[in-house]
Amino acid sequence: MGPPKQTSSVTPLRAMSCAVSFAAFGGLLLSQAAFAQSALSQQAGATTNRAAASQDYRATNNAAAAGFDNETDDSATPAASGTAANADDAQQRPAIPDAQSGDDITGSILDDDIRRLNTREARVDETLQRRGAVESASTAETPGIPIGTFVLRPSVTQSINTETTKDGKTRQQRAFLETDAAATLTSDWSRHQLTVTSEGAWQKNVSGEGEEQPSFKVNGDLRLDLSRDTVAHLTGGYNFYREDTDDPDAIAGATQQSDVQEFSAGASIQRDFGILRGTTALALTRSVYSDATLASGATVNLSDRNQTTGTLRGRVGYELSPALIPFIEATIGRTLYDETRDSAGYERSGHSYGAKAGVEIDLGEKLKGEVGVGYAMADFEDSRLSSIDTATLDASLLWSPIRGTDVNLGLQTSIQPSTTAGESGYVSHALTTTVTHQLRDNLVGTMIGGVTWRDYPSDSSINDELVYTTATGLTWNINRYLDLTSTLGYELTARKDGPDSQQWRAGVGLKLKR
Repeated sequence: MGPPKQTSSVTPLRAMSCAVSFAAFGGLLLSQAAFAQSALSQQAGATTNRAAASQDYRATNNAAAAGFDNETDDSATPAASGTAANADDAQQRPAIPDAQSGDDITGSILDDDIRRLNTREARVDETLQRRGAVESASTAETPGIPIGTFVLRPSVTQSINTETTKDGKTRQQRAFLETDAAATLTSDWSRHQLTVTSEGAWQKNVSGEGEEQPSFKVNGDLRLDLSRDTVAHLTGGYNFYREDTDDPDAIAGATQQSDVQEFSAGASIQRDFGILRGTTALALTRSVYSDATLASGATVNLSDRNQTTGTLRGRVGYELSPALIPFIEATIGRTLYDETRDSAGYERSGHSYGAKAGVEIDLGEKLKGEVGVGYAMADFEDSRLSSIDTATLDASLLWSPIRGTDVNLGLQTSIQPSTTAGESGYVSHALTTTVTHQLRDNLVGTMIGGVTWRDYPSDSSINDELVYTTATGLTWNINRYLDLTSTLGYELTARKDGPDSQQWRAGVGLKLKR
């Protein structure tokens, strides 16, 4: 269910001033003692500098609050307690990835499954700007457009792409144009902050046949600095996408799958109690499905999928050090479908529960993220639908082995309820890796790899599936306002029962930014 800025009352400017003051004071002590005890004064000065650096480090790390946890098209389901429910934890982090940074090389090329592989990963890739992206943006940073007390940074990418899809013995090819637009609107206030991000994609086939995949989403986050140790967030969002043909709940034989609209709202509050850190959050998601269109022209009404989900989450962390914060977390959720029974006669409303324990890690420039283990369960009002429970292992790590290289590793376990008659759902185990490397000052290479295991219960009539995804791309920064992008991607859905599905995509594009 669900999707961030600095949360500490110690601003970067204040932290910098503190560090400068300590350095000046250390220098004064050093000069006064130089005539008498040169060696001793040098040691004192070094100690003072270390203290200043430590205080500045703590001020910076206190800004990064607890919270990391979400396949996107299922976010408004009972499974959300272990995944989407934690989306508002992203609001507790100090930075938002810039739409200009060049991280979106998959956005205009790969289909929804490939693009959404990372969306349910824990918070590092959603809230902490990738170091590789920051460095590569040094020559491509744009000034933005001032609008009152806000700064708008828009971008538009126009690409031409080719796609080949093979499902069993059926093979389709198409060439299409895609226009991607993105924008970030950020306030420039002395206190509090409002950030609005949006992105969308529009496709137009120019040859061949295949389903076009439009999408659009917008998210807003209002950060309220209530006191030195208390920060609140109010969030809202809208997400539109078309369900993919290889989704487990897709309509077989449909020429156009359902259009899905998701509305989200949330509120969270975080407070530091010395070495303890507490977070409480409430999240709401509303999902609406349109009709699917068959080859005959007939439509299939999917309004029985419309649902509303609410999730309450609490987390408590203990600060062993600014770099190591163990935590425990619990979630509870409730899903209500608009129709008491779906078209097959099943009552799919239900509850979800989750708990986990883990540790947040912040080792500065080299390693950030969190790892957690726990348990999740979803049950349903219809007695014919068996409950689903699973042990969970979640991780999100951002590692920079060398300067200019960024490795983002994500592991996510979640429960995904089904709309297939007689089926409760499945457990999704997703592993994703993104490697970004700055080849030159104006050239960035990106590689993405992922595997998702859809693990159905032993009493299910559906066999397990494995989804493999890989992609690679290059972004050439021609100047600060123009990029040249290229991407090549592949996806394989392997099924024990039924034919496998494969998809290849390649494309090149130009990105204009301001």
